Amino acid sequence: MADAKLVNRTKLISSLDNKLVEPFNMLSQKTRVPKSRLIDEAIEDLLKKYEKRMAE
Repeated sequence: MADAKLVNRTKLISSLDNKLVEPFNMLSQKTRVPKSRLIDEAIEDLLKKYEKRMAE
Protein backbone atom coordinates (compact mmCIF):
# COMPACT_ATOMS: atom_id res chain seq x y z
CA MET A 1 0.00 0.00 0.00
CA ALA A 2 1.30 3.48 -0.87
CA ASP A 3 2.05 6.11 1.76
CA ALA A 4 -0.63 8.75 2.26
CA LYS A 5 0.22 12.00 0.49
CA LEU A 6 0.74 14.87 2.92
CA VAL A 7 -0.61 18.11 1.47
CA ASN A 8 -0.46 20.55 4.40
CA ARG A 9 2.18 18.80 6.47
CA THR A 10 5.80 17.67 6.20
CA LYS A 11 6.98 14.40 7.69
CA LEU A 12 9.52 14.94 10.47
CA ILE A 13 11.48 12.22 12.22
CA SER A 14 12.74 12.92 15.73
CA SER A 15 13.18 11.37 19.15
CA LEU A 16 11.81 12.29 22.55
CA ASP A 17 13.34 12.11 26.02
CA ASN A 18 12.06 8.92 27.69
CA LYS A 19 10.67 10.82 30.68
CA LEU A 20 8.45 12.89 28.35
CA VAL A 21 6.86 10.02 26.45
CA GLU A 22 4.22 8.91 28.95
CA PRO A 23 3.12 12.43 30.01
CA PHE A 24 2.90 13.37 26.32
CA ASN A 25 0.80 10.29 25.54
CA MET A 26 -1.47 11.03 28.51
CA LEU A 27 -1.89 14.67 27.47
CA SER A 28 -2.95 13.61 23.99
CA GLN A 29 -5.39 11.02 25.35
CA LYS A 30 -6.95 13.25 28.01
CA THR A 31 -7.32 16.29 25.75
CA ARG A 32 -8.21 14.19 22.69
CA VAL A 33 -5.81 16.41 20.73
CA PRO A 34 -3.61 14.51 18.25
CA LYS A 35 0.08 14.44 19.07
CA SER A 36 0.91 16.15 15.78
CA ARG A 37 -1.25 19.14 16.77
CA LEU A 38 0.36 19.28 20.21
CA ILE A 39 3.79 19.28 18.55
CA ASP A 40 2.67 22.07 16.19
CA GLU A 41 1.60 24.14 19.21
CA ALA A 42 4.89 23.49 21.00
CA ILE A 43 6.96 24.48 17.95
CA GLU A 44 4.88 27.65 17.47
CA ASP A 45 5.52 28.59 21.12
CA LEU A 46 9.23 27.86 20.73
CA LEU A 47 9.48 30.02 17.59
CA LYS A 48 7.76 32.90 19.39
CA LYS A 49 10.16 32.52 22.31
CA TYR A 50 13.21 32.84 20.01
CA GLU A 51 11.68 35.28 17.51
CA LYS A 52 13.77 38.29 18.56
CA ARG A 53 16.98 36.30 18.67
CA MET A 54 16.38 34.96 15.16
CA ALA A 55 15.80 38.48 13.78
CA GLU A 56 19.32 39.60 14.74
